[in-house]
Amino acid sequence: MPAKRRTSLGVGLRRRLVRSDHSGSTAPAQGTPVTAPDPPASRLVDSAVYTHGHRYASPRSLAETYQCLHEQDNAMAWIGLYRPDAAQIASLAQEFKLHDLAVEDAITAHQRPKLERYGETLFVVLRAARYVDSIEEVEFSELHLFIGHGFVITVRHGEAPDLAAVRRRMEADPQMLARGPEAVLYAILDQVVDGYAPVVAGLENDIDEIETEVFGGDPKVSRRSYELIREVIEFQRAARPLLGVLTALSAGFAKYGTEEELQRYLRDVADHLTQVVERVDGFRHLLQNILTVNATLVSQQQNEEMRSLTAASYEQNEEIKKISSWAAILFAPTLIGTVYGMNFEHMPELKWHYGYLFAIVLMALVCTGLYLIFKRRNWL
Repeated sequence: MPAKRRTSLGVGLRRRLVRSDHSGSTAPAQGTPVTAPDPPASRLVDSAVYTHGHRYASPRSLAETYQCLHEQDNAMAWIGLYRPDAAQIASLAQEFKLHDLAVEDAITAHQRPKLERYGETLFVVLRAARYVDSIEEVEFSELHLFIGHGFVITVRHGEAPDLAAVRRRMEADPQMLARGPEAVLYAILDQVVDGYAPVVAGLENDIDEIETEVFGGDPKVSRRSYELIREVIEFQRAARPLLGVLTALSAGFAKYGTEEELQRYLRDVADHLTQVVERVDGFRHLLQNILTVNATLVSQQQNEEMRSLTAASYEQNEEIKKISSWAAILFAPTLIGTVYGMNFEHMPELKWHYGYLFAIVLMALVCTGLYLIFKRRNWL
């Protein structure tokens, strides 16, 4: 199974964000709690209002969040939802003036990573991934973000990424959190890209195992290789479009006055994502080569088996020739003896004094002649 190792992905932003989990914090975690293995279909995971980088309030409903946000100047609301229903999305859309197309995408999900600007609101779709050791498969989930002046809305349609960890790190660094919604966006981007690292490690380990199985003659390796190629392609669809999202964000630095420090964070995330995309592209080419090599090895094995069958068939034919030749040789005297053994009253040379000797000599001559003929044809 893939080694639980971490790569250098995402270290740039994490160096700026405090790593401590702060288990003693009273802030509720945004994510699926370990104490609730069967979460409801839709829910408000965590909602908080921040002022100057500190949590001002932890409302229990969307209505309370709106009220707290209106009570404070220069406040920022960070609302986390898990598979919300249409009513929750409609409430958010009315409060924060979200575009209808973005709202529709957030409800239906199944979107590719993308970035759309609707006025002053930024809509971002991300696809997170995680490697499941128990089944050796990659699971993908979708994350939608609405970023605007004074609010961040995250809508998860899966278990990844771990936004609770992002919230804890941001709350542990009020200076970073005070930079506003853009800082939260970049922290989430970093978390998503950082989550690709274990997936890359898991896929690499699977490929190593497949290479061993190919040269070991495992008959199931073709199917496993095909399934792994599909996972790699799906991973490419999750990671590669994200490069376009980061490029679009970079293009808006000057227009939207993004702070220099946040620009560095985004470039760092883009560098690590580029490394992931390059490695995944290499995985796809390697797996295609593995399938080609496996097909060649299977073809060689089949040729060897055909040669073995041909050799066995040839040997069997040679044995049949020998048996048939001896059967023909033995049949000749049997035929002659049978003719002379019939009880005819009138039979040529029946009472001839040398008839018996003649029959024996005739049998010997016929058998010898047949033996010489078969021997010349290499049947004996």
